[in-house]
Amino acid sequence: MPVPLVVVVGLPRRQVASVATRLMRAEPGSVLLRHDLSGIGEGFVVRRQKSGQWQEVAHLQLEHGCVSCTLREDLLPLVAQLAGRPGVTRIVVHLDPTMEPEPVCWAIRDLPVSVQGVVTVVEAATWLADATGDEELAERGFGVAEGDDRTVAQVAVGQVEMADAIVLADSGADAWTTARTIAVLQRIAPLAKRVPFAEAADALRDLPREARRGRIDRWFDPLLRGQPPLEQDCGVSLTVFRDQRPFHPRRLHDAIGTLLEGVVRARGRFWLAGQPDVALWFESAGGGLRIGQGGAWLATMDDWAGQCRQRTAKASLDWHPRFGDRVQELVIVAHHALPDEITSALQAALLTDGELAEGEAAWLRYPDPLVAIE
Repeated sequence: MPVPLVVVVGLPRRQVASVATRLMRAEPGSVLLRHDLSGIGEGFVVRRQKSGQWQEVAHLQLEHGCVSCTLREDLLPLVAQLAGRPGVTRIVVHLDPTMEPEPVCWAIRDLPVSVQGVVTVVEAATWLADATGDEELAERGFGVAEGDDRTVAQVAVGQVEMADAIVLADSGADAWTTARTIAVLQRIAPLAKRVPFAEAADALRDLPREARRGRIDRWFDPLLRGQPPLEQDCGVSLTVFRDQRPFHPRRLHDAIGTLLEGVVRARGRFWLAGQPDVALWFESAGGGLRIGQGGAWLATMDDWAGQCRQRTAKASLDWHPRFGDRVQELVIVAHHALPDEITSALQAALLTDGELAEGEAAWLRYPDPLVAIE
């Protein structure tokens, strides 16, 4: 039987450490495992193991100072070893504040463990400011490897999106900030339990059946998990934009500012007139932005054998006679921006009727400033 594994993560070091320890103590036979990456820029990592009153500390020199090296060279072999050790009933992995749970859950998918849940600790007084800023991790003073230009916002949002339970540490937050933070959390992670800090040891008790438990979304999966509130609350809104016409690359590039200003999170798939064969992926958090390739549209394939049935069923229902399954689908959670302005900016970036009539030969000649962003 796979050994249950819990991932604990968050930006506030002290509170996250407290929650991880409580979860270890709540289950006899649990082992707490932590890698401190604050020295990763100098090529070393501090690893701590703890079970009951026993603790072991090791300083690891890495051949390449990066998070992926830590996962590959130490965390994965150690988790596999612990999973096979008699008497180990649960593994609690306490992630460094600079880590997001998604790559960890992906990396351990073939190990003899099952993700019992991801617990994310949120400091209500500061999380929303962190999730909407553009400060890089290095600027904040977090230890990161050279070339790691991720923002605090990207990490903060990524930690929440994978959460099965969110432990709220109020730390003196005022009622308005707390209410706005909760409104954002409800829209970014609607299935996650919200747990008071005092009850952190029971964070994973009675999770809903549809909880993520480490499941990684594919680029074509539904963008709305659960039933996030669609109405505005404390100035926080959720906008779903959908259209099947292609974006004009230059006009979409010009509209990106609208998806960053006053927006907590924007994510989804889209297609450009000059790149009709590839589904592109858009993901922003605060002032941080990632644009990359998702995969090929079904419209480019002669044979759908082996494709996800959920995906092919959706494509068949929504099939466009000209564009096939190509579609613009973006979900935007904003705390200051107005939904109508977001929608208007995206609609203005779509091809006009006249441009559609010009055909693909003309579209392929459009200058594409987004290529430099990918």
